[in-house]
Amino acid sequence: MLLAATLGTTLTTEAAATKRRTTRRRATAPVSSKHKAAKPAKPPEPVYTAEAVNGATPELPFTSASSGPDVLRVQVLLDRAHFSVGEIDGRHGTNTSRALAAFKKARGLPGGDSLDEATWAALARDNAPVVVPYTINDQDVAGPFFDVPEEMMDKAKLPALGYGSLLELLAERHHVAPRLLVALNQKSSPRSLPEGKALEGVAASFRQAGAQIVVPAVERPPLGKASRIVVNAKDLSVTALDQAGNVLSRYPATVGSQHDPLPEGEFKVNGVSWNPPFKYNPDLFWDAEPGDTKTMLKPGPNSPVGVVWVDLSKEHYGIHGTAEPASIGKSASHGCIRLTNWDAKELGQIVAPGVKATLER
Repeated sequence: MLLAATLGTTLTTEAAATKRRTTRRRATAPVSSKHKAAKPAKPPEPVYTAEAVNGATPELPFTSASSGPDVLRVQVLLDRAHFSVGEIDGRHGTNTSRALAAFKKARGLPGGDSLDEATWAALARDNAPVVVPYTINDQDVAGPFFDVPEEMMDKAKLPALGYGSLLELLAERHHVAPRLLVALNQKSSPRSLPEGKALEGVAASFRQAGAQIVVPAVERPPLGKASRIVVNAKDLSVTALDQAGNVLSRYPATVGSQHDPLPEGEFKVNGVSWNPPFKYNPDLFWDAEPGDTKTMLKPGPNSPVGVVWVDLSKEHYGIHGTAEPASIGKSASHGCIRLTNWDAKELGQIVAPGVKATLER
């Protein structure tokens, strides 16, 4: 997000086709349909329950197609170890692979991004439940909640850019995809559930104070202060290091785009701004809508910069939160470095003015 930001002031802003070779045969009779090979049955969709997740032991090796309670357990354990997978979704995707690779490297374990016995043993030293009960309270239900529009000019009309629903609030607080949170409480498969606003109609139990649900247990132990942060556009990550160069934390990130590539170099943290307003300048956005004008957007978790802005000494650049946690590590940004709101919060708590910031591609 191209912005100019300082503390105390308003923030400114593969798919290749392939051919199959066929061998022609002479006068072959057609194959009867009853002799055709049956298609292999699809594996059943994973069903998530607290018992299944807390007692899960991963089937090794993990593959990119892995999903289910064991993947969820691994994702929560990585999150609590400060090697974030971004939005926890119960699927072994790119963010999980990269988090595993970073965890193994930091722990001196060989083997790239695979989950092997040694890596599982290291993660499983944290044997606390990864899914726990949570009681929805009056403050949760009170909101306020907002129907947040897509366009910037429409967003500027709102008194705040708060959560769109209680489900969104609870999902973000527990670092989890809304569909997985609902599936976990309905003991079902996320794929059996609708997406978007239709999901809200399924999540009836998420509207009443006093209702008890189960959530991922993602409370992280406190960290020491960072001496340096490294933003890597190739790995799509932000890593915080201590004075000795040890990894404190590692987060998936969305880093620039072909229109606004990440600059390379050595910079510093100027400061941290919490719950910042956002000054929208369409001149700084290559995809701005025709007719957009400069305007101010109120703070909130659904702000384009989320709930925190870590200002860098490179003009117009910072590390910030996002309104779309599912997009982190998978989409482009307007030049800046985007994290989930919860990861941006943790980073903001461990950096201070003067901390070195290395931006590399």
